[in-house]
Amino acid sequence: MAETSLVTQPTPETIILRPSRGWSALNLKDLWRYRELIFFLTWRDIKVRYKQTVLGVAWAVIRPVVTMIVYSLIFGQLASLDSEGVPYTIFTYVALLPWQLFSKAISDTGRSMVSNRNMITKIYFPRLVIPISTVLSGLVDFFIAFVILIGMMVYYDIPLTSAIWTFPLFLLLTLVSALGVGLWFSSLNVLYRDVGYMLPFLTETWKYLTPVAYSSQYITGTWKLIYSLNPMAGVVQGFRWALLGIELDPSAPLTMSISVGIALVVLISGLFYFRRMERTFADMV
Repeated sequence: MAETSLVTQPTPETIILRPSRGWSALNLKDLWRYRELIFFLTWRDIKVRYKQTVLGVAWAVIRPVVTMIVYSLIFGQLASLDSEGVPYTIFTYVALLPWQLFSKAISDTGRSMVSNRNMITKIYFPRLVIPISTVLSGLVDFFIAFVILIGMMVYYDIPLTSAIWTFPLFLLLTLVSALGVGLWFSSLNVLYRDVGYMLPFLTETWKYLTPVAYSSQYITGTWKLIYSLNPMAGVVQGFRWALLGIELDPSAPLTMSISVGIALVVLISGLFYFRRMERTFADMV
């Protein structure tokens, strides 16, 4: 007589959506449950970025290198701006790495909800997954371009500094700033498509308000405190200090603290605003 085996079917998971208040409204624990989706979307963004391109990932290096050359000719040679004792090329390149990670992140994140409308309108998942994966995908370009920086440091005989351990912290500050700003713009772009047209102009203006092509030593007095409201100003100064050993001025602890505080405020407020607007995304996107 044949034996009959019983196969236990897995119980489908039931997700109950309820309105929530306070910190629980962010429901951040869902991000861990959907971590595989974050990885998949991040990998998808990386593959799509260089699909059907001739040069492929070389664009991750071409962009900062060409910008560095242009800045070196205009600001380094013609304007003769101070580069604080290091060659102007590497002085600019170090600043371009976090800036391009930040600018690309807010540009792509700002349009991410609209470009992923098919997913948003068909299935449930934490919408925060989309901007987070968009920001994380930029890290691949960052580290590819970072290899060129290592070669430049060897060429110019610039040794590692004792502050190199702070480099991951300033990289984290870049991601926090990019995600915070990106959450605001991605939410607003669903309501007002003008935001998508405004983003290129905004990022270009923001770049000149950040000490990428020039030294922060040109900013003095009360203006330095106002300048520190830009979190990317603290990031660029931190990168140059951690990687090149450029000394910080005495007011650096205060200005850095302000930059970190502003980045955290933008991130937290962006998270709450994003979650508040999330319920309308499927209808308005």
